[in-house]
Amino acid sequence: MSFNDDEPIVAIQDGSEEKPTVFVAGKTKLSIINQTEAPLEETKFKVMLELVGAGLGGSNRSGVDLVTILDVSGSMKDDKLKKMKIAMQFIVKKLSPIDRLSIVTFEATSKRLCPLRQMKEETQPQMENIVDALVASGGTNITDGLQTGLRVISDRTLTTGRVAGIILMSDGEQNVGGDAAQVKIGNVPVYTFGFGANHEPKVLKAIAENSTGGTFSDVQNQDNLSIAFSQCLAGLLTVVAQDLKLTVAKSEENESTIEKVHAGNYPQTKDDEDGSVTVLFGDLYDKELRRVIVDLVLPTVDKRKGADILKIDYNYKTGGRPFVANPIVVTITRSGTSAAAEKEEVTMEENRLRTAKMIKEARFMADENKLDEAKDKLVDAQNMLDDVEVDETSPNSSLIEMLRSELQQLLRLMKSQQMYEQQGRPFALSSETSHDRQRFASRGDVEKMRLFATPRMDAYLEQAKTFVEDPSKPLPTVDDDVKQEIAANPLAPIIGALSYYIQSAIQSLQAIDNIINTSR
Repeated sequence: MSFNDDEPIVAIQDGSEEKPTVFVAGKTKLSIINQTEAPLEETKFKVMLELVGAGLGGSNRSGVDLVTILDVSGSMKDDKLKKMKIAMQFIVKKLSPIDRLSIVTFEATSKRLCPLRQMKEETQPQMENIVDALVASGGTNITDGLQTGLRVISDRTLTTGRVAGIILMSDGEQNVGGDAAQVKIGNVPVYTFGFGANHEPKVLKAIAENSTGGTFSDVQNQDNLSIAFSQCLAGLLTVVAQDLKLTVAKSEENESTIEKVHAGNYPQTKDDEDGSVTVLFGDLYDKELRRVIVDLVLPTVDKRKGADILKIDYNYKTGGRPFVANPIVVTITRSGTSAAAEKEEVTMEENRLRTAKMIKEARFMADENKLDEAKDKLVDAQNMLDDVEVDETSPNSSLIEMLRSELQQLLRLMKSQQMYEQQGRPFALSSETSHDRQRFASRGDVEKMRLFATPRMDAYLEQAKTFVEDPSKPLPTVDDDVKQEIAANPLAPIIGALSYYIQSAIQSLQAIDNIINTSR
């Protein structure tokens, strides 16, 4: 059966002010952080790259094609079903006419309740009625639900310039059908949500990690499902770059060798001929950050000199239009006999990576019933963070505090082996996928655990809390959200492009300066 009946987007009359110019450049801002000098002898050297989503989409943002795959098995009866309906109503009310929504449900089998439908004003009540009519019964066939949702995305007739995403929510173990962790997903993010205390976190995490950019959220507190969904929606509605690809390569003069590229679990490919490494990031949200640390080995040199140690290329799509950034070359000076202390930003990122690694090691220990060793590992991680010296006014201070909070919450969920298996393991798995993707995933105390959250996510957190209290109250539209953000930062729609062109001009001047100095 083919699902090529997705609704076309019918333009809605808009008599508002003239639309701003769409900039393709600058949707992703690149910053480079490294020491400017290195010793003459062979040495290890780090370059950290920061890719940040830049620029608000507004009415020019890409429309979202969202498929929600909802568990309506028997265990979802009563309060769980009610909470899920409220969470879905939030999504229905927030989507705009440029967006489309399809609802898929699963129990022993799956059903597509509607094709991708344009979320016009008259469509919203119809979608709300579909949600209100949901009933719970039967087994849990996650595989069939996932495969149906994937077909809705893959069979679309309208795809150009659109953001695609899947939300999959389940409260129980798969007891019908095959293993959903083995389903091939392709180039679409699948955001999975484990709801309540009896879901199957390893399967849901595997589904998310089989996708491009998906995350697994652990929603133990049933009251938090609307908040969890809102955070995912905030990201999808603020995608500024799609198919983001970063390539790092050594210089043509062999002034360096790439030893390793730290980019979480995003796919990497290495060119055996030139040693370059390419990382595929998928979508990037507005204000979302990707940090990449490149470990280099610099060869011995016999005198002071300038050295081009790394070449950086990146490209992406926005609104279906491709953009290829000008190559950037990282240049340092080889001089002296000792290496300088690492930059604070690099040190902080390494602390985050170490903390994430220790959380994973603790989970492995707890999975083997070595709970005391697991708790000791988490305490070691806490002690490591306590030794970190950071200015309290620095942005890095909040990172350290969030990491401490993460460790404290996980330790509380390891009071017993039973508590760990019911609550601690899902929390740890969600933590792992969040760190590996450098993307927000709901878990634990979602109001305190804000690691990787974007400003839009913070705004939707408050909106979702208010909505849960009274679902009858109207929500701000996405255009209202954008207007509020622009009011706070009027240059936001163009600052990314301006920054890119300024950076390109500086790079050109530096290249000219290097040529002049070399010819002297």
